[in-house]
Amino acid sequence: MLDTVIIGAGPYGLSIAAHFRRRGIPFRIFGRPMDSWLAHMPKGMMLKSDGFASNIYDPDAEFTLKQFCTERRIEYSDIGIPVTLETFSAYGLAFKERMVPELQDKLVVNLDRLPGGFRLRLDDGELVTTRRVVLAVGITHFEHMPAELAHLAPEYLTHSAFHRDLERFKGRKVVVIGGGASATDLAGLLHEGGAEVQLVARQEKLNFHNPPQVKPRSWWQRIRNPQSGLGPGLRSWFFANSPLVFHRLSERFRLKAVRTHLGPSGGWFAKDKVIGRVSLLLGYTPESADVQDGMVRLQLRSASGTQHQIVAEHIIAATGYKVDVARLPFLSTEIRSTLKTVEGTPVLSSTFESSVHGLYFVGIAAANSFGPVMRFAFGAGFAARRITRALARSLSHERASIPVSSLEATSK
Repeated sequence: MLDTVIIGAGPYGLSIAAHFRRRGIPFRIFGRPMDSWLAHMPKGMMLKSDGFASNIYDPDAEFTLKQFCTERRIEYSDIGIPVTLETFSAYGLAFKERMVPELQDKLVVNLDRLPGGFRLRLDDGELVTTRRVVLAVGITHFEHMPAELAHLAPEYLTHSAFHRDLERFKGRKVVVIGGGASATDLAGLLHEGGAEVQLVARQEKLNFHNPPQVKPRSWWQRIRNPQSGLGPGLRSWFFANSPLVFHRLSERFRLKAVRTHLGPSGGWFAKDKVIGRVSLLLGYTPESADVQDGMVRLQLRSASGTQHQIVAEHIIAATGYKVDVARLPFLSTEIRSTLKTVEGTPVLSSTFESSVHGLYFVGIAAANSFGPVMRFAFGAGFAARRITRALARSLSHERASIPVSSLEATSK
């Protein structure tokens, strides 16, 4: 039986694997490397996170994004130069080759509990038994679709997660629903690609991050508005740097903070691509939709009750992600039924362990336990260090409890 299996090969899975490797924790890792970034985000997109906050984490910070860009002669700055999707994806693949060569490009199709551990079935039929499992599945399976639109067929409605290439929309009428980074990025890219695009959002004004201040700031400015991996501000600084303290706060506060902090907003670099270029309909939410003569008729309603109709060829719901572990298809019925959750997310210990002994969750699934930082790559460093220390202690205790005679027999 293996000691640990990591499921997922994005920033969190790769960071944890790199830490396990250094500490000598036996593991296997399965997943498509950087899949969310390579397959579920549009070409031309840029990360909202600054360069310094877009690392994948090895224990000694030997291979940062800055180091990667230096080696590849890619323009880089800790603050002020947006990180492109293509650069970050290539960095992730290079990190995998250098720091996690053990990664196996296989998918887990079933995860079930055994006495003292778990059994995994892979997509090639292999069965793997392990004492512990770390789920680092990212946003996969958690796309949120407005209920008012969910009945539409895929040729008329899709989620933003399914659009890597936007070429198919050139010359077509497209409605993008949402007011956050995914929506503004998509709307701007669709417009640049020749689509007739309209952006619909429930807020009455689109919000964009302020351009980063690259000039030196006074000590008072740094105290009042500190920079952090989640952006400037005291609240963001706290959420970025104190996930363990966040874990100790009341459940009510934690849920509200995750739900409201850093609400829908686009990156500062997206503003010029949207404002004055893309048709906007703000203050409206979808009420209903139907298809007539090959076109989608979208009925909208404002907070005051005003109705408005849009006719388009396709709707893209850039409406974010909502964690619900019941939507992870590989989890067995027994695990789902025994897993303690709140609002669909697993309740986690201070070491990321769920109520199912030996089953750990990181990334967006851990946000309600450790804060908004878990929705960003920046949180992978804390998660990797915390889980690695916990598992290293556990392994040490397990080995210390083995009788000397057993160890001698094993060595022979």
